[in-house]
Amino acid sequence: MTPEQRKQYLSIASRHVKPGSGSSPLALRERTDAYGTPDLRFLMACVEFAVVGGLATRLYMPERMTLDTDILVRPDDAARAEAALRDAGCEKTGPLTIGGSTWRMPDGRSLDLVAFDAPWIEEAIRSSVRGKDGLPYIALPYLVLMKLGAGRTQDLADISRMLGGANARGLAESRRIVGRYRPEDVDDLESLIRLGKLEYEK
Repeated sequence: MTPEQRKQYLSIASRHVKPGSGSSPLALRERTDAYGTPDLRFLMACVEFAVVGGLATRLYMPERMTLDTDILVRPDDAARAEAALRDAGCEKTGPLTIGGSTWRMPDGRSLDLVAFDAPWIEEAIRSSVRGKDGLPYIALPYLVLMKLGAGRTQDLADISRMLGGANARGLAESRRIVGRYRPEDVDDLESLIRLGKLEYEK
């Protein structure tokens, strides 16, 4: 999605959204893991990583269906992570255009090993938060940053819903990180926050 297309999307959404439209406040605050997460603890012995993508969003908003698993590693750690995946019986299926590789896990689920060079990668991995399953998940501000970079409609919807339910500290950190690494997206971030907050209003 180009910057112009994103502006158009946000403009359309802003014209049509109504306060409190959508799920009930209780459902918006609920956090579940109905779709499960593959056991990736074998990776933790050899490489630092953070779970990203759709699975990570469920820490910050109601769970949505996703069957893919995405993990972020430093580019220098990609080879060790790939070796660990092979040793665990995973099959490499191809490269990722953004950097990294795609895999088929023994249980049939797909896994994206995301490895690209950006100035915030180290911070994102080091500041990961533990999920109930013991795995490291990317912190909200860096997940917002990744989804702004991806720019698909689903990513924008995820950002809006996650920030709609975020507390003041989460919003402040997200603003700080986006302002530092994607200053061109600051105005769009504010639009997404406003849209998200409207959904949470009664």
